[in-house]
Amino acid sequence: MNLSYDLATIWAGLIAFAVFAYVVLDGFDLGIGILFPRFTRGPDRDQAMNAIAPVWDGNETWLILGGGGLFAAFPLAYAIILPALYPPMIAMLLGLIFRGVAFEFRWRDPAHQPFWDFAFTTGSTIAALAQGVTLGALLQGITVNGRAYGGGWLDWLTPFTVLTGVSVVIGYALLGACWLIVKTEGETERRAYALARLLGPLTILAIVAVSAATPFLAHSYVKRWFTFPGVLITAQVPLLVAIVSVLFWRALAVHRRIAPFALALTLFALSFIGLGISMFPYIIPRSVTIWQAAAPEASQAFMLVGAGVMLPIILAYTAWSYWVFRGKVGEGYH
Repeated sequence: MNLSYDLATIWAGLIAFAVFAYVVLDGFDLGIGILFPRFTRGPDRDQAMNAIAPVWDGNETWLILGGGGLFAAFPLAYAIILPALYPPMIAMLLGLIFRGVAFEFRWRDPAHQPFWDFAFTTGSTIAALAQGVTLGALLQGITVNGRAYGGGWLDWLTPFTVLTGVSVVIGYALLGACWLIVKTEGETERRAYALARLLGPLTILAIVAVSAATPFLAHSYVKRWFTFPGVLITAQVPLLVAIVSVLFWRALAVHRRIAPFALALTLFALSFIGLGISMFPYIIPRSVTIWQAAAPEASQAFMLVGAGVMLPIILAYTAWSYWVFRGKVGEGYH
């Protein structure tokens, strides 16, 4: 039993890592799509798209790993979460498909480039919004009846999920602007700095709004965050968010190149830690723990061998691809 508990915890950590890797890597891809209309048609948009051309499809590897890992390691959670969230999940997948198609056809069908630009922006925005709504729906809780979803078709749609959806769109847009600061030059870079100055405060406001609304969802969240002596630890998260926010603003003020992106990633990491504080050990808050949802011990152990081999390979080729395509995308270059 102890081994089973350990395996469930290990797999929960692996899936959490995969989800976080997807959020921060594909997040700036989606963010550039969200911001695309803010750049003029022609060289600026070309440079923005070229900034993610070598890595955008590889970034989605982590989404597959997270979803596949959930299905294999926690099948009960998969069987409950998917029926509860079919509409936003289908919207997310359709958004990612439209974005991917638009990315390819924008270059191959220049006669209809405005349409593909629109599809790129729309697909990116829908995918980001759907991911935020999914997060909000998990936090607010899913109705479980026995070992199945017991709610309705639209239970996921509430003011709180709309708030989390919009917040993720804003946060991804900030990541996109900061990535363009790292990768572009000229007018595109100047526009990215201006967008980051606008989106930075909006992202902080979104983090504060979601954090303030979450305790009202359930008393268990209040206990986790505000009960003594645990509050001495949990209080460090908002304190660090405040410190990183100040550092982010100062980095933009002196036109640092890499620091804004690194600090934006730190904000996402702190938000992810806050999410873990609120949820763990539940995989479906207040209903199903990671141990209740876990696959048989033998299955988890067998899959862990494969994950131990493949994860280092994925990390290695991801790091190599970013290293090969390091540096700025010059104006006029592909």
